[in-house]
Amino acid sequence: MSNTTILLAEDDRNLGMILKAYLDSKGYFTTLCANGEEAWNTFLAQDFSLCITDVAMPVMDGLTLTKQIKTMKPMMPVIMLTAKREQEDVLEGFSMGADDYVTKPFSMDELLARVKVWERWAAYVQIQAQPSVYHLGGFTFDAPRHVLTRGNEVQKLTSKESDLLLMLCENMGNTLERTKALLQIWQEDSYLNARSMDVYITKLRKYFKDDSNVDIQNVHGVGFKLVVK
Repeated sequence: MSNTTILLAEDDRNLGMILKAYLDSKGYFTTLCANGEEAWNTFLAQDFSLCITDVAMPVMDGLTLTKQIKTMKPMMPVIMLTAKREQEDVLEGFSMGADDYVTKPFSMDELLARVKVWERWAAYVQIQAQPSVYHLGGFTFDAPRHVLTRGNEVQKLTSKESDLLLMLCENMGNTLERTKALLQIWQEDSYLNARSMDVYITKLRKYFKDDSNVDIQNVHGVGFKLVVK
């Protein structure tokens, strides 16, 4: 199963449901919105790996939506869907920041192939952009080496401790959803894995207990948040 989350904006309900069902069947987490404004509000409220948006939509069209997405997150991949074939429409889409363009009618296999291309690109960009060393209060976390240090004190972390702390660091100041962490680290959102994750959170808190500048907070019913003063 992929960890890629897709925002799909399509006002044609039948096509939207078909696309969502198809992408979900391929292991993606797809959120369907019926117009540009709904998609924009959803984009602001959730984290997505990739966006697919129709051009002609009510309330807010796909061109405007793409421009706003790219203004906030320039590296977010956006694939535009359109029934228009004129070259100027394609060029306008790219001028708004679209990364790819699919003209209706299209095959599901073609769309999936394009999604996979941008999925790989986004993963590469994220890896290149992420730091490998994080400074957390008086601690330094070396993610590749699985080591947490403070002064002369060195704490070797287990693989899961390191993976979980890394996800918290990548989402520092924001809520890390329990489901997202479970699927990425444990590959399954189950009761036993959830209890296991709680144990690892407790262990991480113990490492930072003497530093008031580092706090791993519970976000009730949602997940955890790493706050560093």
